[in-house]
Amino acid sequence: MQKKEIEVLVADERHEKYVDTILDTIARAAAVRGTGIAKRTHEYLANKMKEAKAVIALCGNKFAGFSYIETWDNKRYVTTSGLIVHPDFRGLGIAKRIKDMTFTLARTRWPHAKIFSLTSGAAVMTMNTQLGYQPVTFDDLTDDEAFWRGCEGCCNVDVLHRTGRKYCICTAMLYDPEEHLPAKLPAEVLERIKQFND
Repeated sequence: MQKKEIEVLVADERHEKYVDTILDTIARAAAVRGTGIAKRTHEYLANKMKEAKAVIALCGNKFAGFSYIETWDNKRYVTTSGLIVHPDFRGLGIAKRIKDMTFTLARTRWPHAKIFSLTSGAAVMTMNTQLGYQPVTFDDLTDDEAFWRGCEGCCNVDVLHRTGRKYCICTAMLYDPEEHLPAKLPAEVLERIKQFND
């Protein structure tokens, strides 16, 4: 299978039909790796798609990959989260394409926000580093309680609690926009984003 057969795009309401497959793929991957992941609902991911805050990869009508973004602390911080590639499409560079699109979407919508990622995966750490993220302590991330509540569904949340939210199994990585040039998105996506009050 060639990379060009797989389309990576900003998701919209038409893609809600893939949400249950996405959630199942995320849960299975976390179980196989034995690592934690914040659990999300069908409604949560469907809203991300409707609000142009998600990226999906499709091979024809088949789900290939996904990620979403969320703002925190009055839009001073943005997370790129839930990056997953379906097992049938791994090893094709799709994760990198999704990560690049999600990152560009976040930078375009909130150009002055710091972007962060919590990950236990070496591949995501490598992609983050290539994009300009730096490893940081948890103290450098948002103090928005709503973000940290998202960690409650992770199997490793006990570590986070025991350390007073100073560290956990995940590595914290932060991108500071003040150190980089502006990002670019296709014109049709920019038009769609304008309808939301960000």
